[in-house]
Amino acid sequence: MRGFLRAPHLLLLSALAGVACQPEPTPWVWDLPLGFPEMRVPEDNPITVEKVELGRHLFFDRALSRNETQACGSCHDQGLAFTDGLAQSVGSTGELTPRGSMALANIGYASTLTWASHLVRELEDQAALPLFGEAPVELGWAGAEDELVARLADRPVYQDLFRAAWPEEEEPVTLAHTLQAIASFQRTLLSGRSPFDRFVYDKDEAALSASAQRGMQLFFTEKVECFHCHGGFNFTDSTRSATTPLDERPFHNNGLYNIGGTGAYPPGGEGLFSVTGDPADMGRFKAPSLRNIALTAPYMHDGSVATLSEVIDHYAAGGRDIVDGPYAGDGRLNPNKNAFVIGFSLSAQEKADLLAFLESLTDDAFISDPAHAPPGPPPR
Repeated sequence: MRGFLRAPHLLLLSALAGVACQPEPTPWVWDLPLGFPEMRVPEDNPITVEKVELGRHLFFDRALSRNETQACGSCHDQGLAFTDGLAQSVGSTGELTPRGSMALANIGYASTLTWASHLVRELEDQAALPLFGEAPVELGWAGAEDELVARLADRPVYQDLFRAAWPEEEEPVTLAHTLQAIASFQRTLLSGRSPFDRFVYDKDEAALSASAQRGMQLFFTEKVECFHCHGGFNFTDSTRSATTPLDERPFHNNGLYNIGGTGAYPPGGEGLFSVTGDPADMGRFKAPSLRNIALTAPYMHDGSVATLSEVIDHYAAGGRDIVDGPYAGDGRLNPNKNAFVIGFSLSAQEKADLLAFLESLTDDAFISDPAHAPPGPPPR
């Protein structure tokens, strides 16, 4: 009887010993591309090898959708620089989102994390949007947070991975840890080894063709004005690092629409205006990074521009003139248009050079890196 009474205590001690014997998580060692500053990482979610591996499993697991039809990786395909090639992404229930999926290269440096909101600034918060959003439904977990956690906790692979990432906690499988792990994996998606980088940072003169070199010179001139919104090491002004002195969250109207000459944009695609209600914010969107831009067609927030050649034509015209249909209006005359979208004239050779430069921003190592790929068959 005495031994029987002690059994629960022995079981508890054994469980506690199991927790105590777990090795400490391994700090992540950064291998930043040349020219990249230190990344800003939230103090309450330091990156570890174990969190990144857990986040990689979660990112590519269809168990992250309630009906188990989609993963985060369904809309963020590595081969397409973590986009999906669609004008509007499709949620797990078949519902269309109003915008295309954003590329995730160097997303840990982004000062804002959605097309048209200045409010979402941490990857941990952004990860909750597709999981729990209802307008539109993406992964479908609104009101079912406990069910999601229970699903993960019921799978041995996640019991092990969560325990490895948070060995000090008795119940490591939580929603907060799920979001932190996904964010940790996303911060490791670094792209900075394109031909452009090899030319600029490695001094490899053979990395860029003569045409691409001319296009690079043109890109950084006042003639085309590209660099104002797409400058810096990540080719976007929506950038912050551990050393960024100012809290800047820029959004821009590029003259894509001007419905009826009123400055209006299509319903559901009003840009920052839908968050602030300020008429001056109508049609203002985040300028995405141009890294790997040749892989991320179609372009603009709504995928309404099919090719990079057409993108250049749009900016050369100073905006888009839609002559008929429900969205008719001359975007060149949009009252909220960014002052740098003024139009320019290019010869056929200059346009070809600019395209060659944009294509030189494709990082083949990034889109083929096994560390960014699914870890194998989705864990069940």
